[in-house]
Amino acid sequence: MLNPSTADAFRNDPTVERCERRARALGYGAFRVVNLFAFCATDPRDLRRADAPVGPGNDDVLQETAAWSQAVLCGWGVHGAHLGRGNRVESLLRATGVPLCHLGLTRDGMPRHPLYVAYRQGPVAWR
Repeated sequence: MLNPSTADAFRNDPTVERCERRARALGYGAFRVVNLFAFCATDPRDLRRADAPVGPGNDDVLQETAAWSQAVLCGWGVHGAHLGRGNRVESLLRATGVPLCHLGLTRDGMPRHPLYVAYRQGPVAWR
């Protein structure tokens, strides 16, 4: 998705809660949430003001998580355009060979953030 917020190993935030419900409804036994940016914020405006929002090792974590996965559901929304990060991560994930999916694309071709997509919308292959 976009960036870490208030969720942790003991408490979900609204986005992770929605992802967990969606994963259960789709029959998945597990899921991991990783983000384009490592910078923690609840407001994308704070992310835009950060000096180094990507963080060291973030690309490695994205690749390791993709290798663990049977499929990757991408969902960073319009804010993924910041610093060209959405396009960079899309390329990085495609290079892993793991199938990419989305819940719809924005006007600019970014995968919609799952918090704003109804449960009736299932994953679609991202080609």
